[in-house]
Amino acid sequence: MAFEWKFNARPYSDEQAKELLHNVISPETTDWHYNTHHKGYVTFLNKIEGELEHADRSAANGNYSQIGELKRRLTWNHGGTVLHDVYWEVLGGDGDISKGPDIIAAIEKEFGSFDAWKADFKAACIAAKLSGWGVLTLDQLYSGRLLNVLVDEHHYGAIWGGIPLISCDVFEHAYYHKDGPGRAKYVDNFIACLHWGRINDRYKKYNK
Repeated sequence: MAFEWKFNARPYSDEQAKELLHNVISPETTDWHYNTHHKGYVTFLNKIEGELEHADRSAANGNYSQIGELKRRLTWNHGGTVLHDVYWEVLGGDGDISKGPDIIAAIEKEFGSFDAWKADFKAACIAAKLSGWGVLTLDQLYSGRLLNVLVDEHHYGAIWGGIPLISCDVFEHAYYHKDGPGRAKYVDNFIACLHWGRINDRYKKYNK
């Protein structure tokens, strides 16, 4: 029996999302971004798992093979699922950094100040391709540092052993319905809506 991937609930209801996130994304986007786009990645993870059970490994080929395409799409959908899980988890706050004392202290130690971190994070978000992410990552496996990582699509640029603490979706569908091509405005609104209490809990959970 194939492994079953789960679609994780947000820390707020669909109706609460429309109010909590209205400064970041449109009410319609809070719904279809989560219930269509995000859920779709989980749906296809399970479809891929089922097909992998019967894929012909002996036909693996660098030019084209079913197993190769399934493995590539597993990576794509896995990345999309994880980053969206974090995206919804860290949103829905008032942006008050005093509610995240441990993570803010770590940010200030690594970047010099919160404002310096914010400028670097925003730049990473803006510099991503038309589909991508800006991610505050805990480089747990290698350096132990906090890094702002630019991830194109869901996986190009990801850090091996890196734990995403904050992920900002800059795929155009995330913000065009409200801000059009105003990605910088969207990123500012995203940062202002961060829930630093949940980010702090996430940092303490993985910073071991």
